[in-house]
Amino acid sequence: MKSWDAGQYTRFEAERNRPIHDLLAQLPDEGIRRAVDIGCGPGNSTELLLRRWPGAEVRGMDNSPEMIAAARERLPGVHFELADAAAWSSDGFAPDLVFSNAVLQWVPDHARVLPALLRELAPGGWLAVQMPDNLQEPAHRLMREVAAQGPWAQRLAAAVARRDAPLAADGYFRILREAAAHVDLWRTTYHHQLAGGPRAVVEWFKGSGLRPFLQPLTPDEQAEYLARYEAALAGAYAPLADGTVLLPFPRLFFIARRG
Repeated sequence: MKSWDAGQYTRFEAERNRPIHDLLAQLPDEGIRRAVDIGCGPGNSTELLLRRWPGAEVRGMDNSPEMIAAARERLPGVHFELADAAAWSSDGFAPDLVFSNAVLQWVPDHARVLPALLRELAPGGWLAVQMPDNLQEPAHRLMREVAAQGPWAQRLAAAVARRDAPLAADGYFRILREAAAHVDLWRTTYHHQLAGGPRAVVEWFKGSGLRPFLQPLTPDEQAEYLARYEAALAGAYAPLADGTVLLPFPRLFFIARRG
């Protein structure tokens, strides 16, 4: 299994783009001349940054070669680099915006990383972040339960323990308020309408949260894990008569402006 599958990820691009639009709506129309998309994935968020500020120089970075390749194909005129968000440096680029959509949940030590990102900004620049806040939702809880109960339990123990839940809003406020001149935080729960019953929930998370559970397994084990996971989902996400299932998806947002 690839480390990231850009095609799988973009199967639900319209739904995944909704929080990007909501985060962009809280940022100023003027003053963004240089922007960096941290964890740009296949370039869908980078493309929306370019649409919002067509005169800006926008760059992207990601730690997945597959995602960088997809982003370069999508936006051949944009500079994309392979880098780690936990240790990223602008190397003097001094952006007016550091934008991060659905990536920092994979990065540990937010108390260090967030002030470091703010320091990379030009004076008056903005840090804008969105992270899934859904580790206690049934879809994620059942991933861990299936991992712990199958013949693969020992190999998947690290995946079960790897993800830390995001801090509470007041935790992020305290971190950012020490380093920023302005902070705004909010939480939104989206209710995505997916066609195809529990299988659609499986397909959604195959592009993101299921990756650490599937990567250590053989193809046959992956198929067995997914079959057990789908069966477990059926009790938590009951479809309507036409097969539509509602997937609640909480997300945490914040913006911070450097003084």
